[in-house]
Amino acid sequence: MHVSIIIVNYNTKKLLKNCLNSIYSHTKGIDFEVIVSDNGSTDGSIEMVRTEFPQVLVIENNANLGFGAANNKGLKIAKGKYIFYLNSDTVLLNNAVKVFYDYWEKSCDKENIGALGCNLLDENMNITHSYGNFAGYKIALNQLSKMFFSNIILSFLYILHIKPNKKRNNSNKQKFLGEVDYITGADLFLLNNEYAKFDEYFFLYFEEADLQKRLASMEKKRVMIDGPVIQHLCGGSVGENFSIKRKASFSRIQFELSRIKFLKKHFSKNILPIAKILVTIIWINPFLIKNTKKHIKELWEI
Repeated sequence: MHVSIIIVNYNTKKLLKNCLNSIYSHTKGIDFEVIVSDNGSTDGSIEMVRTEFPQVLVIENNANLGFGAANNKGLKIAKGKYIFYLNSDTVLLNNAVKVFYDYWEKSCDKENIGALGCNLLDENMNITHSYGNFAGYKIALNQLSKMFFSNIILSFLYILHIKPNKKRNNSNKQKFLGEVDYITGADLFLLNNEYAKFDEYFFLYFEEADLQKRLASMEKKRVMIDGPVIQHLCGGSVGENFSIKRKASFSRIQFELSRIKFLKKHFSKNILPIAKILVTIIWINPFLIKNTKKHIKELWEI
């Protein structure tokens, strides 16, 4: 088996169907399997997969285990030489899996490769968020400070019933090829070994950055390559909508919790309280506290 494609699903039936259709339509000339690790979906996702894609291996987790843990379930049964972690909200537009496979297999530097990815496209075919830098304290504190001040501004706009722009333009990014700190977990291609396992300490977000931080410590390259064409239809959803309610969404809360965990695991703990204080101040906003208050204790227990 050349490649095992692992997809985590949680109530994304329509997106998952489109993703699977694109895989089987475009993936040729390579021996592959598809594993769907389902986190307790109630929208008929499992029934759809078993009816329309009987060749897909389905893992029923019966609960929302989180992104990393669900991928690890798939990793345990994967038979491929390579693992391709793919989001359910992606669509392959060409034979991307084989392009990744051939690049690695034919590379003269294959022993030093840790992971491969590509420049993802949004629904308008513009390049969207595809890779990032390891967020150290300076970056994290700068971002949190900006959030603190935007939080105040948005609160005033909310009181005055003024609607800010709902979306930040994450498109029209420049194409980038070469080494990066980390590739987004939406399309992460790597060897099937112990280093492909996610740390389940992270429930949602930063798990791919954490995995690739470990690859970096072993001097394994994370490389953006040309060739694969993949749409990420919901790419950049965190931070895309700057409404006051968006800042208290489940995704945004999990993002902040995981960011703190990432800082704690990989950087000095001395400045950790500052980051926690900034997040706490943002969360105790009267317009957010209804959703965030139950997570403040969790934040300070990290």
